Amino acid sequence: MSWVLNKLADLGKTVIEKLLHLGYAMRMFWAMLLQFKVWFTRTRLVTRQIHFLGNYSLVIMVVSAAFIGAVLALQAYYALSKVGSEAATGVMVTLSLIRELSPVVVAILFAGRAGTSMTAEIGLMKSGEQLAAMEMMGVDPIEREYAPRFWAGGLVVPMLTMIFSLVGVYGGYLVAVRWLGVDAGVFWNMIHENVNVGHDIFRGSFVKSVVFGLAVSFIAVYEGAQARPTPEGVAKATTRTVVKSSLLVLALDFVLTALMFSPQN
Repeated sequence: MSWVLNKLADLGKTVIEKLLHLGYAMRMFWAMLLQFKVWFTRTRLVTRQIHFLGNYSLVIMVVSAAFIGAVLALQAYYALSKVGSEAATGVMVTLSLIRELSPVVVAILFAGRAGTSMTAEIGLMKSGEQLAAMEMMGVDPIEREYAPRFWAGGLVVPMLTMIFSLVGVYGGYLVAVRWLGVDAGVFWNMIHENVNVGHDIFRGSFVKSVVFGLAVSFIAVYEGAQARPTPEGVAKATTRTVVKSSLLVLALDFVLTALMFSPQN
């Protein structure tokens, strides 16, 4: 009987701890949303984070986009050639990138490249008691450190997504037109006729990328703030950032896709 009671006590303790973490996360998320003013009051900090997060993630995005676009073109041409629709290779590559692959892949790569950096940076500040020192001096860490990273990520990911889509389409163009022999005029004309700016580019790409960017940035900042102030604790926090961000991006992608592209809409 005592064994059962101990297990129930452990379960209750775990549930309470998870609820406390969830409550703290929601309060932090709301606090960072309310700090939209950092665009005006902490402009230098925000622009510094935009440069850091965007500039250092650019190379991996461009290289990944080129190869993904090329592979999409090969797969699309192979599938469409069976029904005599090779001319639709360009629009298939473009819609696959804009609606789905670009926002998701960019967000996951961003989590691995920039998200881990944010987590490690904040975790090291916590272990060095810099955050505690800010609070003692009356400086709000959320306004000074968390919010600039959060809002910068919400801007950087859409910008990287746009670049990713452009490079990916051009990579598909090189494979489809230069290698497989699809007519260049038909390639671009099919894209022009079938890609809708409002529905595909704005709703399918921009809105998704903004949501993903804010979500990944929040997880990165939160895990850094919750990391144990030891080298091992910071290392585990960076791992949690990648895992949680990837799962959350995939879950949000399903929800947003169902809302935007379901037959009812």
